[in-house]
Amino acid sequence: MSTATAPLPRRFASLVRIEHTVFALPFAYVGALLAVDGWPGAPDMLWVTVAMVGARTLAMAVNRLVDAELDARNPRTAGRELPSGALTRSQVLGLCAGAFIVYLVAVLQLAPIVRWLWPIPVVMFVVYPYLKRLTWLCHLWLGACLGLAPVGAWLAITGSTVWETWSVGLAVLFWVAGFDLFYSLYDLEHDRAVGLHSWATRFGEHGVFRGARTFHLLTVGFLVLAGLGLGCGLFYWLGILAVALLLAYEHSLVRPGDLRRLDAAFFTVNGVMSVVFCVFVALDVLV
Repeated sequence: MSTATAPLPRRFASLVRIEHTVFALPFAYVGALLAVDGWPGAPDMLWVTVAMVGARTLAMAVNRLVDAELDARNPRTAGRELPSGALTRSQVLGLCAGAFIVYLVAVLQLAPIVRWLWPIPVVMFVVYPYLKRLTWLCHLWLGACLGLAPVGAWLAITGSTVWETWSVGLAVLFWVAGFDLFYSLYDLEHDRAVGLHSWATRFGEHGVFRGARTFHLLTVGFLVLAGLGLGCGLFYWLGILAVALLLAYEHSLVRPGDLRRLDAAFFTVNGVMSVVFCVFVALDVLV
């Protein structure tokens, strides 16, 4: 069944790549678990999950709306739901409204402070798709958007943060920014031709690999700092070891001039990494 003739919910799921929620959701759980060094309770975990799904759906739908014309001009993305006509702008706007309501309802069930801070992620989501028109630092902004996941969950559970909260958030920021540098290689020539900005257009293919290595070293470093500050146990450190090994494997899959396994590096390894680290954190605080 083609995307255009698929049921509307399936077209929406394809638009926002709902399966990639796995990138951010486990780190929200990490923030929640570390915040109380244990199980925060089923109601809070449920509403954190709902808030994350609503927020990510909103972010992706806004991104697709803002980029619809750019996507139509790019052969790689011309088949996406909006440029191909599988979805209309009105339908995607409706999805944005629904996702925003879900996010807001969930936020209102959590710690009072997040009832005041909820606009921050929304503003960041709206700003992000415009940045590629302005600066090659857009990857760091995307990382910051996802880096809010553990910070927001921590706040939602306890109503406050400690410096270790932000260390975990920075680890996620550099993790996401690092693999987004790889992703920018897909559109290197197209972006140069149309005047869009990315790390790849600014520093070239070799610069992408150097930047990604640096960012992923920072990811491991900030996770280590958080673990030292929180006095985490053995399972947490085994989780960091697993993260380091998976990142090393990700970098072994691609090299300048050979991007054949870029999909595996971007989608499979990163999805596995976030889930594996979350499992180790859960074992550390619950066992």
